[in-house]
Amino acid sequence: MRPVLVALAIAIFGILAMLFVDHGPWSHPHARTASLSDHQMTTAQAARDAGAVVVPTAPKPAVEPEPPGPKQAEPPNPKP
Repeated sequence: MRPVLVALAIAIFGILAMLFVDHGPWSHPHARTASLSDHQMTTAQAARDAGAVVVPTAPKPAVEPEPPGPKQAEPPNPKP
């Protein structure tokens, strides 16, 4: 009976600890004011200010060419 009580106490302590950590005052989202948001840059804004541009990639061909070299042998069948 004692191991059951110890396990139950540990389970209750774990659940209470998770509730405390997940729902404590530090886990709530903080609202940012407009003045604070103006001073913080996003990554895209910083990249544009540094002169970065977005360039589209070249489209892939509809049919891929066969790779050079011999074809791979089929793997052996593991079932007899």
